Amino acid sequence: MKIHEYQAKSLLAGFGVPVPRGEVAGSTDEVGAIARRLGGGVTVVKAQIHAGGRGKGGGVKLAKSPDEAEQIAKQILGMTLVTHQTGPEGRKVGRLLIEEGVQIERELYLSLVIDRATARPVFIASAAGGMDIEEVAASEPEKILRETIDPAVGVMPFQARKLAFGMGLAAGPAQKLVKVLQSIYTAFIESDASMIEINPLILTKDGGLLALDAKVSLDDSALYRHTDLRELRDLSEEDPLEVEASKFSLNYIRLDGNIGCMVNGAGLAMATMDIIKLSGGEPANFLDVGGGANADQIRNAFKILTSDRNVRAVLINIFGGILRCDVLAQGVIAAVTELGVPVPIVIRMEGTNVEEGKRLLKESGLNFRTADSMGEAAEYVVAAARTA
Repeated sequence: MKIHEYQAKSLLAGFGVPVPRGEVAGSTDEVGAIARRLGGGVTVVKAQIHAGGRGKGGGVKLAKSPDEAEQIAKQILGMTLVTHQTGPEGRKVGRLLIEEGVQIERELYLSLVIDRATARPVFIASAAGGMDIEEVAASEPEKILRETIDPAVGVMPFQARKLAFGMGLAAGPAQKLVKVLQSIYTAFIESDASMIEINPLILTKDGGLLALDAKVSLDDSALYRHTDLRELRDLSEEDPLEVEASKFSLNYIRLDGNIGCMVNGAGLAMATMDIIKLSGGEPANFLDVGGGANADQIRNAFKILTSDRNVRAVLINIFGGILRCDVLAQGVIAAVTELGVPVPIVIRMEGTNVEEGKRLLKESGLNFRTADSMGEAAEYVVAAARTA
């Protein structure tokens, strides 16, 4: 689950990470008053959307007075902000973060993520802050520093100093970085985060460190332990179909293709999308109904699939284990009968009660096409999507 910058900074500040003073505004009327409370000098007006590249898209601007802050807010609030992460459709700006201006000496990069290779948290740092870290990693990989953390002991001071000196910090700021890293690590563990990124982490003129920007992603599967953090979810920033799917415990991610996929199991879902691509098609979604799906979930999954107007055909690929093939067939027949699914449906199933499932499909009188292998199913559905 992604959260907004202002939420991320509030979370990090609660663990002792230094952040600039600022307040969030939902209307332009609030902006001038906030700027005056921050001292009436230079402030930064920042659009709050779940995407990076806001500055390049015109969503982050400097104001020299409260009046100028109000004028800038009128330009940004309500605009559709397009960045390299939003796609061409962009995101509508509904909130602004108004922050005090600070004197920047240097911009650094810092993040904490899970390294899947070692199954441990790893700090990634760079002296090239304020830039897209992907560009730095591609063009100047020697500037990317990594420090893997042992969960049994946490961040050791020598590791923090190693990163600090690797980024060229003097002794004073290096000692401050030790505390910052320890605070970030504590926030990461105690909030069950999957990523904390600070870009830039700035060194101020007086030798202090501040998280000038912050992104935090939280592990959805751990939110049951954090009722307070669950309230930070902003549904307006998420795809409506993905929100609807979450209500029925369906794992759904919308993509750009025209072939709807309904699969049980994440691995099989990934393989299904791959084989569609290999057959010359484009998957419209990732949809894992789960091993224990029932007829109701199948019906809800169909509703979500067919709500995507780009879908021209549907491929159902099920391995019948917990979800028996005859139960799947009954659910598909009921859903198509009720919803009147207007697109071709290709079904490949294997496993428990597969012959009974195929018999039910054949005798339903509905226009299903069955396949005996994934390759055959992919060829059928790609051809159906092209002619639909």
